Amino acid sequence: MKNIYSIITTLCMLAVFGCVSLVPSLAAAAPAQAGKKAILVVSFGTTYPETLKTTIEAVETKIKAEFPEYEVRRAFTSRIIIKRIAERDGVKIDTEKEALDRLKAEGFNEVIVQPLHIAAGEEFDLVKGVVKHHEAAKTFDKIALGRPIMYFMGQEEKPDDYLAAAKALENQFPKQKKDEAIVLMGHGGSHPGNSAYAAMQLKLQDEGYKNVYLFTVEGYPSFDNMLAKLKANKVKKVTLMPFMLVAGDHATNDMAGDEEDSAKSQLIAAGFKVDTYVHGLGENAGFQDIYVQHVKDAIDELNNPEAKKH
Repeated sequence: MKNIYSIITTLCMLAVFGCVSLVPSLAAAAPAQAGKKAILVVSFGTTYPETLKTTIEAVETKIKAEFPEYEVRRAFTSRIIIKRIAERDGVKIDTEKEALDRLKAEGFNEVIVQPLHIAAGEEFDLVKGVVKHHEAAKTFDKIALGRPIMYFMGQEEKPDDYLAAAKALENQFPKQKKDEAIVLMGHGGSHPGNSAYAAMQLKLQDEGYKNVYLFTVEGYPSFDNMLAKLKANKVKKVTLMPFMLVAGDHATNDMAGDEEDSAKSQLIAAGFKVDTYVHGLGENAGFQDIYVQHVKDAIDELNNPEAKKH
């Protein structure tokens, strides 16, 4: 009887050891999993639910359709907007830092960070700094930063982002008479990158858009600069449009509001007839396509480091 128990015990031990010894060989034979890839779409954000859907979400949807192999995530740079949405709706939106940390924790290997900013100003610098940090720390196998709407002027072999923006704007321009004009309102600011707005005004003129004028809420070109040009060119009617991703507070109040200091009210007081077009650039399919192209360019840079554009 003891011999039988001994034989059974030996056979069980051999079976166990045999199975254990097979585990490493099976693991070695298993194919390696493909790296997880994500596109992080970063904007300043908005507290207006409807314009969020028609602009930011619309761009994200277009990117998802164009890059099905990537998971698309959202981040806002405005901490104030993130806080307001959390308090009002109970929805938590990541900052650019939190979103990248989350992607790392979830095992993503490749990340494309695409900003939805119009100019390479303060907000773009914030995102760029975070991406540079992760590049230096080698947090991801691959990480690349897309560019905002206004970046390259088309010199050398680089694309002309300003011309692309002008062509996209044309999609939403109404037919005009000789004494009518379109006025674009951008955000602007004191950051050197906001000189892009003045460059955009020159680009519009150079490309033949003689009846299109641009001013910024903060910085140059100012409202007064634009108003002087309208008067000098004997314009009688103006269509106001936001040169911004979303039609949020600035577009609704600073541009099209009924307060005395709104752009619309000031133009009416100056003797102009005024129409308003309260739609963010994110609603424009042409601008959605520009963001998609910038994502493609960022992916190309990852695959072809020698062709890096910025």
